[in-house]
Amino acid sequence: MYEYQKNSRFFAQIAEGIKELGARELSELGAQNVSPAYRGIYFDADSEALYRINYCTRLVSRILAPLAWFRCHTTDQLYKKAKEIIWADFISPKNTFAVFCNLSNSKIRNSHYAALRLKDGIVDSFRDRSGKRPDIDAKNPDVWLNLHIENNEAIISLDTSGGSLHRRGYRKDGLDAPMQETVAAAIIRCSEWDGTVPLYDPMCGSGTLLSEALMHYSRIPSGIFREHFGFEYLPDYSKSIWSNVKKDIARHIRKLPDNLITGSDLSPGAVKTARSNVRHFQQGVKILLEVRDFRKTGGLENGVVITNPPYGIRVGRGQKLDLLYKDLGDFLKQRCKGSAAYIYFGQREFIKKIGLKPAWKKPLKTGGLDGRLVKYELF
Repeated sequence: MYEYQKNSRFFAQIAEGIKELGARELSELGAQNVSPAYRGIYFDADSEALYRINYCTRLVSRILAPLAWFRCHTTDQLYKKAKEIIWADFISPKNTFAVFCNLSNSKIRNSHYAALRLKDGIVDSFRDRSGKRPDIDAKNPDVWLNLHIENNEAIISLDTSGGSLHRRGYRKDGLDAPMQETVAAAIIRCSEWDGTVPLYDPMCGSGTLLSEALMHYSRIPSGIFREHFGFEYLPDYSKSIWSNVKKDIARHIRKLPDNLITGSDLSPGAVKTARSNVRHFQQGVKILLEVRDFRKTGGLENGVVITNPPYGIRVGRGQKLDLLYKDLGDFLKQRCKGSAAYIYFGQREFIKKIGLKPAWKKPLKTGGLDGRLVKYELF
């Protein structure tokens, strides 16, 4: 019996800045005993909840199923343990696999070498038992395995997501430094937008915020374009339970009204990319997109404005952005009366340039950025 089977306990990897939001989302999707921890969240789930969480979570990056937990001071101990596990329970010689590793306060110092020793143990285990071995594919394997060693305690886990869940599959086209999908989903969630008023992104870029708003409103699962999940390689995987989960979720998908979600951008290339991305969804044709400078639009009254303006990391150093943020503040104040605006500042120094009093500020640290999501109430 593997570790996850003993107590049905799993580990969700999630950015530190959205952990509280992620804990609530996991509970809503059926997780029990949700417990935030360093670098993620522990939770209990039966097979149905595990499949639903992987299929629907908008905030979590990966869900790990622990297989073995042991004291580990040397790579020889790691290799020995790896050889003991019956890997044929998860992988066949026809499959490919990869290992990703992280270390913290460990006598083993080199994460790449630790991952290599685990791979060696897996391969040699297959050779000893059958004479055949699976191949390694570092980019797109069938099975992802995770090795985490902290304070000389090692956990070998199977990634039940089958790769990072932020890769939704709708963003075939992108611009330089696009917003990560999980961050965009966190912003939509923080806005508490429920579709009773229109939503507008005046600097939509590649349309990530618009796509996440569409999925949120229409209750489209975030993994709808995903062909496979890692949980399909667990020894207790149930095809019938997974089929029922998908059918149940599909019954709750709802249509998107015309022009409920709109966006614009000064760049024709950005709008072309955004249109291509949102139209991966059947309902994406309902999103109105225009090539237009927000300073020349009529704005949006009594609605919700959500946007991620450009900043130094996205557009290059030396760019003069002070005027852009001042103009954005004037636009919100003069043309968006009665609306609520949620602006993500990847660089906090631009908050003071907008010239409006925030209703609140929330840290949103993710992707190497110490950003802030700021709400403005536009009376």
